[in-house]
Formats: sequence, structure tokens, C-alpha cells
Amino acid sequence: MSTTTRPLGAAVRLKFPPVLYAALLAVALVVQRWVLPWNLPAGPVVRVIGGVLTIAGLAFGLAAAVTVLRHRTTLAPHHAVAHLVTTGPFRFSRNPMYTGLTAAFLIGPALWIGTWWPLVLLPVCVLAVLRLVILPEEAYLTDRFGDQYVQYRGKVRRWL
Repeated sequence: MSTTTRPLGAAVRLKFPPVLYAALLAVALVVQRWVLPWNLPAGPVVRVIGGVLTIAGLAFGLAAAVTVLRHRTTLAPHHAVAHLVTTGPFRFSRNPMYTGLTAAFLIGPALWIGTWWPLVLLPVCVLAVLRLVILPEEAYLTDRFGDQYVQYRGKVRRWL
């Protein structure tokens, strides 16, 4: 008799998404420094805004991680989720950790460093995270929590 086994968590193809963000930022910085510098016309105000966005992104993502841990569930997208978290930053974004990483690793650094490259790589990152992580997570959460997740998804945006 054949049985199908349900995966422990979402069937994501990227187990640790922060690595993608860090890798793309590293690529952007290498290209900017050693291959083809492409400077933003950024003055001091833009650089400060970039620094603020970087810090705000880190804080938003960290607040989301703390919220998840307080609910005694997992941060790893491929592990089983114990509870649907809809409080804290999850009231504003279904993916506050990815939103925070996007601000902290791509948008903010582009502005405070003054280079276009992280912004050029931004759509690649967002599309990769969407396809490799978010869509499988959403399918898993719909299966795991049913109408509760469908209602939450109808009220809260994916990013912001």
C-alpha cells in the first residue's frame, strides 16, 4: 500500500533566503568596485535615507523573527509551522522578514553606498524569493491552516 508523505514544511527550493540577499549585495559591490562602477547621483540626504532604510529593514526583519519565536514556531521556511503568526510585523506584511531583508540588503545599501547595482539586482532577488520561497510557503500555509490563512492573505499584503 502506497502512502504519500506530506513535507515537514513548505517545499521551498531556497532553504536560507538571507544567503540570496547577501550574495546579491556582494555581487553588486564587486561589480561596483572592480568591474563597472555605476554611481547614483546621491548626495548626503540620499545617503542618510539609505542608512535609515538599512537599519529600518534590519529592525523590521528582526521584529518579525522575534514575533515568530515568541509564538514558538520556526523561522526556517522548510520546517513545519506550529502556528499561523498574524501579529507584530505580520499585521502589515505576510513576509516581513523578506521585506526587511530587501530594504536592509538591497535598497538601503544602494542609497547609502551610492550605486545602482543593488537596485538593478532587486527584481532578480524579489522574483527568486517569490518563486523559490514565498509561493511554496503560501501553498503550504493554505494547506496547513485552510480558511484561516486564506482570510489572513485577503487582509494583509504580501510585501507591504
